[in-house]
Amino acid sequence: MTIAFTFPGQGSQFVGMGRPLHDSVAAARAVFEEVDEALGERLSAVIFEGSEEELRLTANAQPALMAVSLATVRAMEAEGLKVSGAAMVAGHSLGEYSALAAAGALTISDAARLLRLRGEAMQAAVPAGEGAMAALLGLELDVAEGVARDAAAEAGVCEVANDNAPGQVVVSGTRAAVERALELAKERGARRSLLLPVSAPFHCSLMAPAAQAMAEALAKASIAAPAVPLMANVSVSALTDPGAIAASLVQQVTGRVRWRESVAAMAAAGVTRFAEVGAGKVLTGLAKRIDKTLEAFPVNTAEDVAALAERELA
Repeated sequence: MTIAFTFPGQGSQFVGMGRPLHDSVAAARAVFEEVDEALGERLSAVIFEGSEEELRLTANAQPALMAVSLATVRAMEAEGLKVSGAAMVAGHSLGEYSALAAAGALTISDAARLLRLRGEAMQAAVPAGEGAMAALLGLELDVAEGVARDAAAEAGVCEVANDNAPGQVVVSGTRAAVERALELAKERGARRSLLLPVSAPFHCSLMAPAAQAMAEALAKASIAAPAVPLMANVSVSALTDPGAIAASLVQQVTGRVRWRESVAAMAAAGVTRFAEVGAGKVLTGLAKRIDKTLEAFPVNTAEDVAALAERELA
């Protein structure tokens, strides 16, 4: 197949996500049960019935999004649609863990525990209120990099965290430097710039303590070769070696999410269709902004799963 399965990152979560699949597909329901057992708590109750504030907590949002993505994968498999038949998989930040679990490189239980640790470590790396992230819209990457560099020189740490699509760059760092970046971006022609509602400055050097925590955890984790290559965020390379995958997962805690380049690289490798598996449709929109010739669509519901299986298996 010339299809890639992509998996969303933090920000795509919403209360009630995955509930219809849980209620209608036994294989999907089993994923939520496995995640609850792995974490020793009913994360599923937070996903289906919790408050937005509780679900948004990094330590909850990360395993929750993985659970919904893998429940969708199991629903796909119940229809006869195998991830192993894709050209490759990719995930936005935490979505890499979902992608690896979908491709058989991680068990669902291990992915849940690693993501809980990752969320807790990222939250603990910087005291609440001292870091920030901001989206700079309408600036190309080189201009946004200049904004971040100049803001850092004046006020602290500010680095490009996400290169999501043309004209959509996210910066991360100390609050004062990120707020200065907002001012500089406006001066340099940004269409719009805004602080993001996040609890920590992800994907910048301030996350070094979290990277160390993940290095220790991943050194003990069991990672198999995935059934199909993972297009890694931080290096824009297709990985199948477990050691290289573990190293990449450590690097991406502090490293840039190079999503624009990743989608372009998958397209250059022959991928023409991108199915976003799990909650929301953020990655679907980004793919279309990156390359208008690509076909991109979300796979969120049982109806989406059935339609995709009918098309791919026809």
